[in-house]
Amino acid sequence: MKTLELVKDELKNYNGRKIKIMEVCGTHTSSIFKNGIRSLISPQIQLISGPGCPVCVTPPAYIDKLVEYAVREKTCVLTFGDMMKVKGSRYSLTQAKAEGGNVKILYSPLSAVKMALEDKNTEFIFAAVGFETTTPIYALMMEEILKNGIKNLKLLTSIKIILPALSYLCETKENIDAFLCPGHVSVVTGCSVYKGMAEKYHKPFVVAGFEGEHILAAVDEIIHQIKKNRYYMKNLYTSSVTEEGNRKAAAITDKFFEGIDEYWRGIGIIRNSGLKLKDVYQEYDAGSRILDYTENVPKGCKCKEVILGRINPGDCPLFKTVCTPLNAVGPCMVSAEGACGIWYKNREVRP
Repeated sequence: MKTLELVKDELKNYNGRKIKIMEVCGTHTSSIFKNGIRSLISPQIQLISGPGCPVCVTPPAYIDKLVEYAVREKTCVLTFGDMMKVKGSRYSLTQAKAEGGNVKILYSPLSAVKMALEDKNTEFIFAAVGFETTTPIYALMMEEILKNGIKNLKLLTSIKIILPALSYLCETKENIDAFLCPGHVSVVTGCSVYKGMAEKYHKPFVVAGFEGEHILAAVDEIIHQIKKNRYYMKNLYTSSVTEEGNRKAAAITDKFFEGIDEYWRGIGIIRNSGLKLKDVYQEYDAGSRILDYTENVPKGCKCKEVILGRINPGDCPLFKTVCTPLNAVGPCMVSAEGACGIWYKNREVRP
């Protein structure tokens, strides 16, 4: 087994062809900055961010619908904090709240059940946004809704599945050589889901943890595979990620949700990339299926190019000048998991 020092030496002195590696998870992006990974590897190894932030790819029409509910009488929108500043076509939930809208931030979806039981004169709309990691808790919330006979709590869903997005990136030939697979999502899905993709697209798919040495080991594994012209899935996060993933989480998700073609902000429709409540539970859906996904991209905003890995956030002409966390033009600047927000926070660090 290679020592960390040997890995660092080999990556620093790599002088082969330029290799473009996409890290899909925002936590990986943050860790890359925190640990100064780019300063430890050759300039020939390029690390780019992908569509790993669910808030960033939530379409404007979804935000518009939440704003509509927020200003409606006897209605309250419940959401996680990172959704508050994301703009729809005109307003964000923060702006709606400032103008008298009823919006409350929750830390657990199950708190919504308690609120609905305590105030039956208010209709509560929960903003169910996320990837595979958060969907099981939404399913648990549905169980509680049914168990308690709650009729005044509904879900407005914008739930994404990351694997079809990775396939989309490969199919559209975005010139990505390898993927650093999302660690948190992989805990739920298992690592075996990447095997077929590695074989089909002839690219390394490596699952890694979030410490600096974990990321360096993953990059080293990717370089090794490319040098040998062999492409496969490798799980380097065995302490948390198994072949099959979390079967209980998968079972409860399958109980309440089914696949759907979903709209990704800045990208468009990706087939089978989302989840919606099954037809039998449609009375608990707050209108997720009838949203108008027409999108007007703010002038000069390059979030689409950032999400697709075509450019780094610093290459956007609005970054750090017009677009900042306090005045976010595009969604990638809003969330703590968004690539632009992470790059802004670490703007004094060598990119």
